[in-house]
This record gives sequence, C-alpha cells and structure tokens, in this order.
Amino acid sequence: MMTVLADQALESPRTRSHRPSFQIGEGDALLVVDVQRDLLPGGALSVKQGEEILPRLNACLAKFVSRALPVFASRDWHPVDHRSFATQGGPWPVHCVAGSPGAQWADGLWWPDQMVVVSKGCEVDAPGYSAFDATDLTQRLRQAGVQRLFIAGMPADYCVQHTARDALAQGWDVVLLSDAVAALDVKAGDGTRALQMIQREGGELAEVVQLAV
Repeated sequence: MMTVLADQALESPRTRSHRPSFQIGEGDALLVVDVQRDLLPGGALSVKQGEEILPRLNACLAKFVSRALPVFASRDWHPVDHRSFATQGGPWPVHCVAGSPGAQWADGLWWPDQMVVVSKGCEVDAPGYSAFDATDLTQRLRQAGVQRLFIAGMPADYCVQHTARDALAQGWDVVLLSDAVAALDVKAGDGTRALQMIQREGGELAEVVQLAV
C-alpha cells in the first residue's frame, strides 16, 4: 500500500512549530516525479493514497508558476518488455507502457503550459527509477540555471528517492516536499527510511505550505 508521507513523522512537535519558510525565487525549480494513472487507484500498479497528494502538488505548481520558475515532470515511459516487469522476471507488474492510457498523467494534476517533460525507462534495460537515468534532465537543469531543486511525486521509496540522491550527487541543493510524496512501502516504513536517507545525504525536507513566494 502506498503511504502519504510528511516530515511530521521525522520531527518532534517543538521542531515542527519552528520550521522556517523556504523563499522560492531565481535558481529554484520544481520536479514532479511520475504522477501517472498507473500509480493511482485502478492502475496497473494500483495504490490507495496517491491521489491524496494531487491538491498539494497543484498548490506547489501554482507557487512556482506564479514566480515564472522552471517546472519539470518525469514520467515512466516503458517498452512493453521492460526488464522491471514481472513478465520479464522483474519485480513489478506491467505499468506505464509508452503511449498507453496508464502512462498518461493523473487525472486532476494541473498541467501548466511551461511544464517540461522528461521521459525515463524508455529502453528495455534502462532501470528508469531516477529522472536522471539515461535522460537529458541534467542538461536541462543546467541550461535553466537551476541551483536548488524541489522534488515531489511518487513513489517516495523508489523513483523519488533515486532522483533526489542523483540530484544531490550532481551538486544541486535538494528540498523534498514530504507532504507531496507518497511511498509504495513494499516493506513497512520504506518511505520514511527513504526520506531519512535523503536527509543524511544532505537533502532538506519541507511541506508545500512552507514555500513562500
């Protein structure tokens, strides 16, 4: 079952009451990870709570758009014989096959005109967990002058985690929007452990309400 996460689980009440705001501006960008139909109820990799993050994602998008800041969206765009599928010996059901209805964006996700799409997992042997894996995202971010990357989406314990860690490894400041991610939690607590790992590696956690425009 997918679990919606928030950094309340990682902080004491005293810490939460003193969290600073994050002023967004020049050098900031937002990356929305894999908010696709197959990861929501009724999809091939059906989850029960993924739709709960959609309003917060839309609010976050609105904040970045209001400042004319770059917004990106990654998507799984798999061939039908992708190696991650159970039919090919992998761990997952067939999902987000390129061009299929399940690979389309989630109903209810706001789509601003300036959203830049990054397709991943397009080759049979490309794992595609990270939005940086065999894509041009690095080049796009550098061309846009991005210094700090805000990340939201799903699943927190797979694609979001791998994307955030790759961004940190490549030198970007990373802020994970913990109330706008959802975790698959194949093992109980995987999502929380993923957020903790991102923090240990230098990322920050925030909630959408903390973003000041």
